[in-house]
Amino acid sequence: MNIAIIGYGRMGHEIETAAAARDHSVKLIIDKDNLSDLNHENSRGIDVAIEFTTPDTAFRNITKCFSLGLPVVSGTTGWSADYEKAAGMCIEKGVAFIHSSNFSPGVNILFRLNSMLARYVSAYSEYKPYIEEVHHTRKLDSPSGTAISLAKGICHEHSGFKGWCFENEQTEHHVPINAIREGMVPGTHIVEWDSPVDRLTIRHEAKNRKGLALGAIIAAEFINTRKGVFTMADVLGF
Repeated sequence: MNIAIIGYGRMGHEIETAAAARDHSVKLIIDKDNLSDLNHENSRGIDVAIEFTTPDTAFRNITKCFSLGLPVVSGTTGWSADYEKAAGMCIEKGVAFIHSSNFSPGVNILFRLNSMLARYVSAYSEYKPYIEEVHHTRKLDSPSGTAISLAKGICHEHSGFKGWCFENEQTEHHVPINAIREGMVPGTHIVEWDSPVDRLTIRHEAKNRKGLALGAIIAAEFINTRKGVFTMADVLGF
């Protein structure tokens, strides 16, 4: 594949490395200083765009790609209010789109386990959930998109919960999330179900960003030959 990278920070560099390792070519790199280079002329021959930018710019970048006829893999979080509009434009333009709060195959296995656990635990009202996520101090959104996805997974499978809240603002029927920002932590997510007699815990700890980059490339390979809106569950066959 010929790939355009949109957002050339730490994740952009990891994606470039992961693409080369799987024999793909990065033909276009867009960052904040050359946004005008994302145009019809430069997009010729590009098979897919991989977008990791900021919550404030993601929707604009993604829809610009759609207008150029480019499929998009997006890992930017914090812009979910505009997701449905982006998905609608993807269908309208006849391209492909996949957005995930976390492309790591391991985290997506965690999502699956989290939903299964919530479904099993739902029969026992004494268990109460709690989510903790730890990230580096440069992370822009809080809580992480991954933590929010975990909370949504619980709500989908457990009728006792209908949303999430910050731990220090606990609200009835909401899953509390403790978001910690420290050091250069790539990302740790912990889901606990606590009861008076025991505690169930599932945990994912990223050692680096390589899993995220690999997952994004795998997602790009998946949508390269397809049209429509997809999820990582589609990519991984869950």
